[in-house]
Amino acid sequence: MSKRDYYEVLGVSKEAGDDDLKKAYRKLAMKFHPDRNPGDHTAEEKFKEANEAYEVLTDANKRAVYDRHGHEGMQRGGGGGGFGDFGGAGGFSDLFGDVFSDIFGGGGGGRGGPRRGSDLRYVMELSLEQAVFGSTENIRIPTMDDCGDCKGHGTANGKKPSECSTCHGSGQVRMRQGPFVMQQSCPHCRGRGVVVTDPCKTCRGAGKVRREKTLEVKIPAGVDTGDRIRLSGEGERGGPGAPAGDLYVQINVKPHEFFEREGSDLFCTIPISLVTATLGGDQEVPTLTGKESLHIGEGTQNGKQFKLRGKGVKSVRGGPVGDLICTVVLETPVKLNKQQKELLRQFGESLQGEGGRHTPETSSWLSKAKKFFEKV
Repeated sequence: MSKRDYYEVLGVSKEAGDDDLKKAYRKLAMKFHPDRNPGDHTAEEKFKEANEAYEVLTDANKRAVYDRHGHEGMQRGGGGGGFGDFGGAGGFSDLFGDVFSDIFGGGGGGRGGPRRGSDLRYVMELSLEQAVFGSTENIRIPTMDDCGDCKGHGTANGKKPSECSTCHGSGQVRMRQGPFVMQQSCPHCRGRGVVVTDPCKTCRGAGKVRREKTLEVKIPAGVDTGDRIRLSGEGERGGPGAPAGDLYVQINVKPHEFFEREGSDLFCTIPISLVTATLGGDQEVPTLTGKESLHIGEGTQNGKQFKLRGKGVKSVRGGPVGDLICTVVLETPVKLNKQQKELLRQFGESLQGEGGRHTPETSSWLSKAKKFFEKV
């Protein structure tokens, strides 16, 4: 099945900037996060789809390739989602560099030369507290290291492999087609420039073996879903003499039991009783730094918002600390006994006949409804 357009996935225009992309991605990530949709495979796929779209559109090189060639361009050189190849050496320059070198036979060093290692991506799940206050986390990632038995040469005796007799070590051959000279990877050595005739049994001639390494990642305070931390040189190893790629740690903040974050502000809902809403009182509410007392005024209506200043988040990008916005939700009493029901009826009757002084919203609504019915 063909993939959906990345801009369509995130619901943004092709002119969308980084802030627009991040806002759209965060909204989707919160909606389709697996923790919020346990066992829902459709939501999981949408979460992965949003991840992939965000990774491509926030990378300038990948986005340029995608805008020109769509998904076909990404398959040729743009990289994919999940942990693994993040573009790196197979990005924008490769897609166009290979085309022009094949046609015109040019190129600085060619494909047979040492290539920088690919960038890698690691998705890190954090709690809201870890994201707000920062933390230090250890992660284990797969890596390709030089084989110890052959010292990275791929040969059984550990010595350097023989130079390819076809391309004489360049990794490329030229072919003439009419007036054009075509340059392509050597079919004999597959662009390596060397030939292994006695492959190492451990790495089977590859010169590298797969291992895992542990990295310490320092999470700065105030990060949010969609932020990325770059670990320079911790990506895939490059060819001989070439630098390694980078590792990008992408942050996904897990849903919280009390709070939702929007920028630097936190939001939560606070249930209050009918008595508290009517007579007022103090309500204890949680914050990320402890308990706070929230004063509920007399006659508070359902849905009213209260603001606790400075109890939000200080963004990793700076700026003032946000606020905690508490929305009160009036809880209707349930499972009343006979006496309680009778008392409530008597209370309701006592409110009638006073011109709606106690229920101004209801009285106004009833008055408008009456006039509307008279017109019908």
